[in-house]
Amino acid sequence: MNLNVRYVLLLIVSSALVSCTPSEEKQAKDILEKSIEAHGGWNAWDKVETIQFRKWTRLLLEDGTVESETDQLLSFRLQPSFEGTIRWEKDSVEHLAHFDGESMHYSIAGNPVQNPDFLASKKKDFDAAFYVIAQPWKLLEDEGAKLTYVGKREIFSQSVEVVKVDYGPGKDIWWYFFDADSYMMVGNEVQLSDHRSRIENLNYSYADPFIFYGERKSFRVNESGDNTFLRAEYSYSDFEIENVK
Repeated sequence: MNLNVRYVLLLIVSSALVSCTPSEEKQAKDILEKSIEAHGGWNAWDKVETIQFRKWTRLLLEDGTVESETDQLLSFRLQPSFEGTIRWEKDSVEHLAHFDGESMHYSIAGNPVQNPDFLASKKKDFDAAFYVIAQPWKLLEDEGAKLTYVGKREIFSQSVEVVKVDYGPGKDIWWYFFDADSYMMVGNEVQLSDHRSRIENLNYSYADPFIFYGERKSFRVNESGDNTFLRAEYSYSDFEIENVK
């Protein structure tokens, strides 16, 4: 056989083999699709108009003492436009954060805060609160997210599928862990600019047909990948869902 012909055939076979191998991105998306189905499905999520729930948070210092504790009521409207409200009390004073679809507003005891930098930081907190509760659906909705299948690992004493989510230069990098059999979300890890955290889902909250986070624990992680101390505890409860009429 002519050497050039043999080379062309080799390229064709190699290309065929590559095309038959799922890319890391496709594998990641396949896992997310299975997880979405396990947590309630796309069709049900597309019908949600509002979602309301309670979020309790306790932050701890490295020596185990409590830094702060909050009990918040969160409400998000997903359609026809995205908006929402987070309210809680601190030292018997009401705090209210509200995004009206265009601008962020914040008030303390009914008195509005106008500082632009402060409002910008509260908008980040607002977006982060929705980001957490909207998983796993939001991972496939975020167009700027680069999804990569990392592989199967042993985490939290169980076999999990790991998907890396990269939002670009200067952004946090996330790793999500899915039960290798049920594809339920069992936790995640995040690399921020100044530290790394690993969050474990201890149980779930049910709001038919959805399965959301229940109780979670967040640990600081060192460079060796070991938990160093318990940084936060979370509890999500009292879910109420309203669908589009």
